[in-house]
Amino acid sequence: MELFGTDGVRGVVNEFLTPQLAFKLGNAVGRVYEEEAVLVAKDTRKTGDMLESALAAGLASAGKDVKLCGVLPTPALALLSNRMKTLGIVISASHNPPEFNGIKVIMNGYKLSDELERKIEGLFEKEELVSYKNVGRVQRFDKAFDIYTGEILSMFSDLDLKGFKVDVDVANGAAYRTTPYVLEKLGADLEVHFNEPDGININHECGSTNIDVLSSRKREGVIGIAHDGDADRCLFVDEDGNEVNGDKVIGIMALSMLEEARLRKKTVVGTILTNLGLEQFLKKHGIELLRAKVGDKYVLEKMKSSGSVLGGERSGHIIFLDRSTTGDGLITALELLRAVRRAKKTLKELHTPIADYPQVMINVKVSDKSVTESSKVKKVIENLDLENYRVVVRPSGTEPVIRVMVEGEDMNQAYKIAEDIAEVVKEIDTERNPKLL
Repeated sequence: MELFGTDGVRGVVNEFLTPQLAFKLGNAVGRVYEEEAVLVAKDTRKTGDMLESALAAGLASAGKDVKLCGVLPTPALALLSNRMKTLGIVISASHNPPEFNGIKVIMNGYKLSDELERKIEGLFEKEELVSYKNVGRVQRFDKAFDIYTGEILSMFSDLDLKGFKVDVDVANGAAYRTTPYVLEKLGADLEVHFNEPDGININHECGSTNIDVLSSRKREGVIGIAHDGDADRCLFVDEDGNEVNGDKVIGIMALSMLEEARLRKKTVVGTILTNLGLEQFLKKHGIELLRAKVGDKYVLEKMKSSGSVLGGERSGHIIFLDRSTTGDGLITALELLRAVRRAKKTLKELHTPIADYPQVMINVKVSDKSVTESSKVKKVIENLDLENYRVVVRPSGTEPVIRVMVEGEDMNQAYKIAEDIAEVVKEIDTERNPKLL
């Protein structure tokens, strides 16, 4: 059975993601790993309690001791897993609406490889139960909050936010306690929005996927910070209410880290969808942009293979490998505020020089997604005038469509280029499948 998607096991609760599935998954994971103890955390969805119980039972049935960490951001559990050199599992559907939930497995702070995911799937269908003498214990681990926030405060012991006015939207999610606590400890003048989770309001008209809400509520002249439900993402709103996306955050941080001699190899990792404006900005400062496949797992792989310590996506999932093993919205927030303080400039002044070219995306329905490999498509792209434009033609991983993305200085020209390529894709697919006529 294929369980794992691009970010763990995820689906609508009690349709795909049932207590039975959570139990069987816990049992399978428990048999794959030798570690005696497993840390389990969750976000604020009411379904998390049910899935936590089933997952813990499955792990215990395989002989694992389970330490329940309660509500914690995904990156908090990743940090704990790394520091404690153990297995961690997070129950969260990240930025998805409340009817969804998910289960993410983390080992020593890192998400699973595709190979390990396939191994777990192979054990899933038939659980194996240990004898009653070897069943694991399930206990609360209330120290998790203090360990995580203590680590972050130690990490940023040089950061004084006194006099800094900050508005935070925690999306009624997993960071509703951690981010405000750390910011207040560092001295920020703080106003917190959407920090009253009721089990079903996570990500609802708030958070990083609804950044306009924070922009409209933010105090004038104040920096805004927005997380998603599990707080691995972080987007910003500048002093004038303008969104500062993940590409711009990477640009600001790349320059700041270069000045601090932290930017190893003078490289940054983005994805095939990272904006051309960021690439041009980095190039001006002697920094190379490497592109990975879409997904933070692939960004991390490219970072590790290239020796880069900074990478991420437009969504605000930014990885600082010299700080943590995964994207952490709180670390991203503190890094950016630190960069603003160091530069003695406003956030607006820092992000404005980074161009953000418009992107056009056309989805072409096809019967054969291999048309992207056609020499005819490649030839059309080669013959186009693409100065200050960038083209990505790729098959969807989940739908029978080819995605044609074009970005550049002029929206109308970008659209024309995308239409020309999309037309060729349609023609080739029709030639291969005449019945479509």
